[in-house]
Amino acid sequence: MAAAFDTLSAAKELQSAGFEQIQAEAVARAISAGQGNLATKDDIGALRAEIGAVHTELGSQRTELGSQRAELGSLRTELASQRAELGAIKWVLGLVAALNIAILVRLLLI
Repeated sequence: MAAAFDTLSAAKELQSAGFEQIQAEAVARAISAGQGNLATKDDIGALRAEIGAVHTELGSQRTELGSQRAELGSLRTELASQRAELGAIKWVLGLVAALNIAILVRLLLI
């Protein structure tokens, strides 16, 4: 948590430096109001911890993505193999059908 800003002391310092009272008070209030938006060391530490956690999670996601890509490559290889096997089965079935037709024609012609 940020240290409290003493507006009265700041205004008195500004007056002793030559500011009019109304100017010194306005500057002190503006500084005090602006401090609410400042990050503390704890805020920065918490943000660093969050960034570290996100970085770690990103590393895990990258590793998982690499594994999934490798698995996808294996599946593609397996699919290509299955397609080749299916092509061979179609060729064999076509040959069996042609032989059956040839046998049937020969039986009918005898």
